Amino acid sequence: MGFFKAIATFVVIFSWLSADGNSFDLRKEETKCNMYQGKWVYDESFPLYNSSACPSIRKEFDCLKYGRLDLFYLKYRWQPSNCQLPRFDGLSFLKRFNGKKIMFIGDSLSLNIWQSLICMLHAAVPNSNIIRQKLNTTTISSVEFQDYNVSVMLFHSLYLVDVDEEKIGRVLNLNSMRNANLWKNVDVLVFNTWLWWYRRGPKQPWDYIKVEGKIVKDMDRMTAFKAALTTWAKWVDSDVETDKTKVIFQGISPSHYHGSDWGEPGVTNCLKETKPFNGTVYPVGLPEAVYVVKDVLSGIKKPVHLLDITALSQLRKEAHPSSYNAFRGMDCTHWCVAGLADTWNELLYAALLSF
Repeated sequence: MGFFKAIATFVVIFSWLSADGNSFDLRKEETKCNMYQGKWVYDESFPLYNSSACPSIRKEFDCLKYGRLDLFYLKYRWQPSNCQLPRFDGLSFLKRFNGKKIMFIGDSLSLNIWQSLICMLHAAVPNSNIIRQKLNTTTISSVEFQDYNVSVMLFHSLYLVDVDEEKIGRVLNLNSMRNANLWKNVDVLVFNTWLWWYRRGPKQPWDYIKVEGKIVKDMDRMTAFKAALTTWAKWVDSDVETDKTKVIFQGISPSHYHGSDWGEPGVTNCLKETKPFNGTVYPVGLPEAVYVVKDVLSGIKKPVHLLDITALSQLRKEAHPSSYNAFRGMDCTHWCVAGLADTWNELLYAALLSF
């Protein structure tokens, strides 16, 4: 049995307020608890930081800067059913991960959570020396909190597997991950892919697919997705020293373009949404990709944690940028910063502490 099977059943949470009531004493709670099951609670103490004070928020995510007036989306806290999720403490995070490197690897939803974590840490130590740089030409973006020797990095990869330029054109190789050598010696790896697997036409960045040495023009995209994840899973088992490197898979992030999904037929985007879905179970159920991810992770022998964000994020139909971005395009795929991605990082921190 892979580690994932056990961790998916329950997660050990560890949060009590300390005697002074201001900080969390992190220790393991003996109660078994799944921190991904719960509800959203309105909380006036949120958000965790002022986004206007965070340097360099991407234009895609800076909803307040680009005119969003309703602020309810900033005021919701995730409440697990049978335990407490510790409020994020950026200073404790930096001290705990002193001398460590954390890398997010994936598409623009990796960028989304990376951007959020940088803002959360900056809010805790606003006067800390911060170095921003590109490593390996433009492949890796890095933000180093120099006073704590903590680097938070982003590796842009749409599929995790390779897209190769060959004579016939661009080939998506489902069995190849050349960039993996740049990942395996990092202390924390947070992987993500899904958003680009169904792109077609001009937005599709490949012309052919290679699988098991054969080249095809196209194939069932869910099958291709599973094949790529299986390549990644085999690499984790064979190449990653998980006693030194913590491995997380960032779960499938939902979008909100179809109001019928949440009981509002005729709604075609998230523009006018100002409140979360009123309930704890999203009507249309989970995307098929979630089950593929869980199936692949269940076969991994090494410890891998699924950041199981899908169901709780489905409830947050109001937390997208919609048209409140620099491009004024309708975006019901990504998430405002500050916002939902901060909760992802709270869950990530809790997961790392439970390893």
